[in-house]
Amino acid sequence: MRRFLPILLALSVAAPACPQTQPSPKPSPKPTKPKPANPPKSAPLIPLTQQERAQQFLNRFTFGPRPGDLEKVIALTPEKWFEQQLNPASIPDAALDHRLADYTTLNLQPDQALQLFPDHFTIAITAEGKRPYPSDPLLLAMYEVQVYKLNKDIDSKKTNAKGQLIIPPPTDAEAAAQKKSDQDTAARIAGELFALPKNQRMATLIKLSVPERIAFTTYVAGDQKNLLLADFNPREREIFNGTAANIGAPHYLIDELSQAKILRAILSERQLQEVMSDFWFNHFNIFIGKDSDTWYTTSYERDAIRKHALGKFRDLLLATAQSPAMMVYLDNWLSIGPDSQANGVNPANPNSKKGNHGLNENYGREVMELHTVGVNGGYTQADVTALAAILTGWTVDRPNQGGPFQYDYKKHEPGPKQWLKRTISSEPVLPNASPAATQVGMKEGIEALTVLAADPHTAHFISYKLAQRFVADDPPPALVDRMAATYLATDGDIKAILRTLVQSPEFNSKKYFRNKVKTPMEFVASAFRTTATDPANPGALVNTLKTMGMPLYYALPPTGYYITADQWMNSTALVDRLNFAYSLTGSKFANQKFDSAHVLALGLMSQPASSPSPQMSETEKSNRAKFSEALLSAEIHNGTTNQPPPDAAGQDIALHVLEDTLIGNDVSAQTNQLIHKQITEIPTTNSTDTLNLLTALVMGSPEFQLR
Repeated sequence: MRRFLPILLALSVAAPACPQTQPSPKPSPKPTKPKPANPPKSAPLIPLTQQERAQQFLNRFTFGPRPGDLEKVIALTPEKWFEQQLNPASIPDAALDHRLADYTTLNLQPDQALQLFPDHFTIAITAEGKRPYPSDPLLLAMYEVQVYKLNKDIDSKKTNAKGQLIIPPPTDAEAAAQKKSDQDTAARIAGELFALPKNQRMATLIKLSVPERIAFTTYVAGDQKNLLLADFNPREREIFNGTAANIGAPHYLIDELSQAKILRAILSERQLQEVMSDFWFNHFNIFIGKDSDTWYTTSYERDAIRKHALGKFRDLLLATAQSPAMMVYLDNWLSIGPDSQANGVNPANPNSKKGNHGLNENYGREVMELHTVGVNGGYTQADVTALAAILTGWTVDRPNQGGPFQYDYKKHEPGPKQWLKRTISSEPVLPNASPAATQVGMKEGIEALTVLAADPHTAHFISYKLAQRFVADDPPPALVDRMAATYLATDGDIKAILRTLVQSPEFNSKKYFRNKVKTPMEFVASAFRTTATDPANPGALVNTLKTMGMPLYYALPPTGYYITADQWMNSTALVDRLNFAYSLTGSKFANQKFDSAHVLALGLMSQPASSPSPQMSETEKSNRAKFSEALLSAEIHNGTTNQPPPDAAGQDIALHVLEDTLIGNDVSAQTNQLIHKQITEIPTTNSTDTLNLLTALVMGSPEFQLR
């Protein structure tokens, strides 16, 4: 990538600045003129053209327009397209459903997912007899292997009275001999399995001895393994992976969830739902690496976030609050009322002695500061403490085993709480109380969260965050106010708030057109969508996002990832992105096939839908027509263009079409000059290499980084 460094540095300088991210100039200490009594009115907003409006909808509410999407939205009208997207259940999504069928953990409850990919603790208590083995034959076979590995690991560490290992480690020669024996065993078993019908292979595999299963899943040859996995059904693949894994394999849950997220972003027809799910997950962020959130995050995103992404905000807030994932992430499951039964206080015995347990204020603070009213919401530290007391008892049943959310009245702090200038109260639950009486404290939390959801500060804060995501890093205050008014008038109806946003003159103005910088997730997804490239290796894309500084589900702070330009628009980011673009377009990225000639052909086929530039000369029109005919013929018949590199005129035409296809507009003159300069400095031997390079440079341009 050293050869790209000059253009990367130049492009980073040429990158369009986002006005809202630039520091304001320092005021003069001694102004020479008095300030005017009334500030000058801002310039009137210039409306977008019909095509630009369609682009604005696609850029903001999808992960990037695909070839042909723009024409469809124009024909349908952006308003009708948006209404369709607001009702995702009515949109078929067969291609995505087919790809996601391979990820069986996506539809499991947390305890089921943990059983399929148990952690070290689960294997340990199974080995100790404290948890029964699964009755399902496939799961049983996997657990037998995991327990065998654990016991062998324990035995290898046992020492005698002198501190010496009872079982000494094998010598290098012994280890090599064992490996050779296991490889021979794996080759023998592979031959036996491939001789069987496909539907009998797994049943035969799980009947082998445990050492044979371990030898096979560890040393089966790569090509044989790939063929075998391709013939297994999704559940059989999970069992194979669990058998091959080291002790405790919940990381497979993270792998499947992360790969599914990038596939949804690229392939889903329900783009608005995916964009909103991404927005709300970031707003109600949890860290998948926090304790048992490894197996709770999948259901959190599925049942709390995506399910309510286009509903009422109150329902979304309550769903996140009653998710084990949130209770674990912000430690509310550890919070115990000082005067609760769980802390030793017996309401029937005034002489009972109080223990040392206390409140955990993490969730009580963040639910106000980050989830609802915002840091300027008018609450005090006393309100944080009071809300933490109100929410005691909101916990998780058996978090180490994937248990559900639970309200435990014994942990709840009884009595009145002064919170946000109101009193919220419940009486202590006496022994032998009715089931209904034990739930009184739960109602306190629901009441408090309902109050927060209806608060005008929440209406403004949520509207600000939405406008920041979809309009500008520093959103226009008048628009935020109108959205907040809609929030209050509709009881927090997310669809209604979004309608107010998209119908606004601000959203439909040139001032706020292509002014948002893509996050790494948006950049990678748009690279695949705009080029109509099928993501063959989503796991590699997940790793790429990690390299770019945005590992999926691993944002540690409750604020989630930044959605503003200052985090993502810099020279380092452009280096990473152009590096990815160069690898992708050159078919050097994780065995991903890429066809730049097909991308160009798609762009050429859509050209008649656009009127030619009035400044285009007759010669240029003729050259473009000839170039288009030649390219389409080569692309359709040969699937590639192994012709000599196009001349300067051909390169200009190809560059214009690629810019129009990938970006929707021409790039700046400065960017075009830099791209032409780079083309002359990097020799290419054929048309395909030239198109690959042009495509990579357009993807790396500052204009492609904007949406």
